[in-house]
Amino acid sequence: MKFKIFTGIAISISLFSTMTLAAGFGQSLCKSPNYHCVKVTKGQSWNSLFPDPDTRMVVKKVNRMNTPLHNGMVIAVPNNLTSNVMDFSPFPTKIDSAPASGMVQVSLSKLAWGAYDSSGTLLNWGPVSGGKGYCPDIHHGCHTPTGSFKVFDKQGAGCISHVFPIATHGGAPMPYCMHFHGGFALHGSPTVPGFNASHGCVRMFTEDAMWLNHNFVELGETLVKILP
Repeated sequence: MKFKIFTGIAISISLFSTMTLAAGFGQSLCKSPNYHCVKVTKGQSWNSLFPDPDTRMVVKKVNRMNTPLHNGMVIAVPNNLTSNVMDFSPFPTKIDSAPASGMVQVSLSKLAWGAYDSSGTLLNWGPVSGGKGYCPDIHHGCHTPTGSFKVFDKQGAGCISHVFPIATHGGAPMPYCMHFHGGFALHGSPTVPGFNASHGCVRMFTEDAMWLNHNFVELGETLVKILP
């Protein structure tokens, strides 16, 4: 069965074949003393492995992925599995300073975002998938730009790309998009696969993008800081 990837601001190739070729973030935690790794067997799913929705969300965020599990995939599970996702944030809970309008910090290497209020307190965090090294449909690299930006436009659940997929001149879903640089945006996606896989946008879990869009990001005010 083929699954299409919503690549940042686009739709791309089969999710299953891509996941087969690329090791997810969770595998990097397998040697950590705080985690143990589980090899998925045929028929297992997020719901069957983790029936409690809060626990399931923690494991998804630890692995930086919301894509379906498949046979042979390796995922990391915390040894001390609590239902509080903030316990597993890769960001400090407090920073020395933050702008008065707050800041969304994105780490492309940690595959994560964090939202800091004006006091420098971490309010929320979640996984991301940024631009991959090369996009065959456009025949060049598609990295996410790094630096400091401001969100200049945001839309709701119906936001779509006007560029990707190339074949249809747009139409890829980008729910709760928040544009910060040209066509680049933070947005929700059902395909955050545990590695950087987009055309340059910052994919997030859709519920995370909705939270940022509705509760945190102010147009022209909120700082978006993209780190390598």
